[in-house]
Amino acid sequence: MTKGSKRVVLLLLDGVGVGALPDAACYSDEGSNTLVNLARAVGGLRLPTLERLGLGLIAPVKGLTPASVPTASYGRMAERAAGKDSITGHWELAGIVRTQPFPTYPKGFPEEIINAFRQAIGRPVLGNKAASGTAILDELGAEHMRTGNPIVYTSADSVFQIAAHEEIVPLQVLYQWCEMARQILQGPHQVARVISRPFIGRPGAFQRTPRRKDFSVPPPYPTLLDLLTEAGFQVVTVGKVDDIFCGRGIAQAYHAVGNADALRQVDSLYSENWFDFLWCTLGDFDTLYGHRNDPVGFARALEQFDNWLSQFVSTLTEGDLILISSDHGNDPTTPSTDHSREYVPVLGWIVGRTAHGRDIGTRKTFADLSCTICDFFQLPCPFPGESFFLSLQ
Repeated sequence: MTKGSKRVVLLLLDGVGVGALPDAACYSDEGSNTLVNLARAVGGLRLPTLERLGLGLIAPVKGLTPASVPTASYGRMAERAAGKDSITGHWELAGIVRTQPFPTYPKGFPEEIINAFRQAIGRPVLGNKAASGTAILDELGAEHMRTGNPIVYTSADSVFQIAAHEEIVPLQVLYQWCEMARQILQGPHQVARVISRPFIGRPGAFQRTPRRKDFSVPPPYPTLLDLLTEAGFQVVTVGKVDDIFCGRGIAQAYHAVGNADALRQVDSLYSENWFDFLWCTLGDFDTLYGHRNDPVGFARALEQFDNWLSQFVSTLTEGDLILISSDHGNDPTTPSTDHSREYVPVLGWIVGRTAHGRDIGTRKTFADLSCTICDFFQLPCPFPGESFFLSLQ
């Protein structure tokens, strides 16, 4: 395929799962079903564009009628890798299937890690426990402002998070602390991400700011992004994708402040027509609504995305491949405020060529997505999956 002739757009709806995986009980996620449960909780979803594409054929979502002639091929994908964090999901979508999960710390980090971090930054720390990001600010934000000591916390995911008030700790200092933590967290304690969590405000009204920065583990071997870049294709990302892949294999990365900003950037980039592969991760579903157990907000965000999608599809160029999927679940109706071990939906079509969608079934790995993209670009596929490209013809 001639570079620049046809493009791929991947829209990743972060945290939008479609049912518990067979091993969900091992992660305390039995019964999780993000899309189905939140639709039931809000009395049904109105997603006419996704409905026409075939979303209602993947799972019995209240409010969606299964399309008799779907305009996209449809199915679901199982996560083959161990874990349910963002890096594991994103990496598997890009062809890397981890056999060992990243370490997690439900009781906080061991003293050897905390001591090393204290010594590196030259001050004590607050917290050191698993907690909700908003709850721990309510609990420890005032003490942090009084002492200047950073708040260290984690979650059910493999993360070492450092929160600091922007008026107390300059952003560059917070980022330096994160880099120090990244160097300390090696070997058996190599967490997937060290995350800076800057915030502003006063006690009782703290707010996290968009100047978060992730310090991720680099992929252990080449991903789809590396493969495309080596072959001369232009890869562009919107959202947190470049943080997750440590910038590797990416020609240009654009960060976004929320879904609306990310989708505006997708519109702009698509109209410019200079890239070959665009990967946009929409994080609000996960960050603002799944982690905060807010099904109403989650539903509203999905409906806003559907409304945008209805306009976007009218601008598409014939021959381009459009894919919509996710990286894990985050069921806002369960007691947990963390990710859930779920299947993820996949919708795909080649503009002007997919006369009607086909059922691609349940895929055995997220890596099938990378194999499909390799087929589209006529590249040999080194990834452990099976392409569903023929179902898009």
